[in-house]
Amino acid sequence: MTLEKQIIGPNATIRDALSTLNAAAIKLCLAVDASGKLTRTVSDGDIRRALLSQGTMATLISSLPQRPPLTIRQPATDAALQDLFNAHPDVNAIAMVDDNCRPIDLVSREKYQPNLLLSPPHIGLAEIGYVQQAFDDNWIAPAGPNLEAFERALAQVSGRNAALALSSGTAAIHLALRVIGISPNDRVYVSDLTFAASLQPILYERALPVLIDSEPTTWNMSPVALARRLEKDSKDGTLPKAIIVVHLYGQSADMASLLAISNQYKIPLIEDAAESLGATCQGAPSGSHGLLAAYSFNGNKIITTSGGGALVSDRADLIQYARKLSTQGRETAEHYQHSEVAYNYRMSNVLAGIGLGQLELLANRVNKRRLIFQRYRDALSNTPGISFQADPPNSVGNRWLTVITLDPNIVHKHVYQLMRYLRAHGIESRPAWKPMHMQPLCSDYALETHSETDIVSSRLFLQSLCLPSGSNMTWDNQKRVITAIQNFAKEIE
Repeated sequence: MTLEKQIIGPNATIRDALSTLNAAAIKLCLAVDASGKLTRTVSDGDIRRALLSQGTMATLISSLPQRPPLTIRQPATDAALQDLFNAHPDVNAIAMVDDNCRPIDLVSREKYQPNLLLSPPHIGLAEIGYVQQAFDDNWIAPAGPNLEAFERALAQVSGRNAALALSSGTAAIHLALRVIGISPNDRVYVSDLTFAASLQPILYERALPVLIDSEPTTWNMSPVALARRLEKDSKDGTLPKAIIVVHLYGQSADMASLLAISNQYKIPLIEDAAESLGATCQGAPSGSHGLLAAYSFNGNKIITTSGGGALVSDRADLIQYARKLSTQGRETAEHYQHSEVAYNYRMSNVLAGIGLGQLELLANRVNKRRLIFQRYRDALSNTPGISFQADPPNSVGNRWLTVITLDPNIVHKHVYQLMRYLRAHGIESRPAWKPMHMQPLCSDYALETHSETDIVSSRLFLQSLCLPSGSNMTWDNQKRVITAIQNFAKEIE
């Protein structure tokens, strides 16, 4: 669409503007007077407000409340455009005009401020040296000095005796189930509000998931639901062989309560700490409390190895068995001998080099994400209807992602509408995890709810949104997100 087709004249109506916006790549009309001078811009928000104020499709654009257009004179430098976008985080396009204020171009924010991503990788300089060393030494394999050093560092950071670096966090959960002897038809309790990777390894072993609801404040596994389900299954003689507790969005679950309950029934607890590396719970690292714990180093996590994960434990024998299973189950022999089903799950020495450099920055990355969360909370807590996920007592989350909840009794729009609004402003956001009990994959599995009247996981999914939280996000970029959310809230008041 040419710029001329994006210009509407002095007698244009709301219907004319809507027709123009519908065909426009940049959703902005340029209203001009009889001399061609730019008088204002018109967005879909302007039209929506006009219609809500008793306007009609025949209402003249010239009768709408006046607001001066944001313009810049040609020629304009890239730096000047960048500064203007920074100064107006709620604006997605700027009209470029000549000396007579006639529009000659429309410049999109996207050209000067690329889309804000949810949680992009944040790579430093230390990683390069470790990776280069792997090339220099020709250790381009799932073995080598970087891998060994990374595992030692992981054990220290996680407060564990032993660590095993793997190809993914999913592989770590799978091996955790294998080393404790999960068999077909065994029952495994797992957090309901989570990503599918927490549950899929249960199905790999043809075991039976039992889904445990969230509790309302930390959004993690509900101790109330867990205790009720264990009591019920104890009476029926159907106790689980393991419990997988997820630390959601980097906030630790209430491990004191959950461990007390699981220990009462002597059920091993596995921590899915994929999102919580660097968090603490009761003064100890997240992932240091259960029998085993899994971490993820996917590209969007608090630190990354591009792809990867780890299994940690105080039981060196379990990690040693997992190590064997992660390398095709090869027996100790001069020839290749295999006695059980096993996998190719090891991390490469090259990726472990990235991990070593990233671990050196872990505290910094956690501090940055916590600062981002604090800024969101400071700026948005007074916005009616917005609330945040809480830490359990005596815990400090890594705030991998900042997630907000919209109270439907106050905010009369769905979070997907906010998500689409942010997307239109070049900002990526995502819904909270869709609970496992709502997934077609899990339609036949039991769910233990937090209470008889409240399925917390469903409610959180339908009301919550993850905001951009990358540790390399600038304050100017975060202000873009905050301003967009505040403007969205104003539009629905």
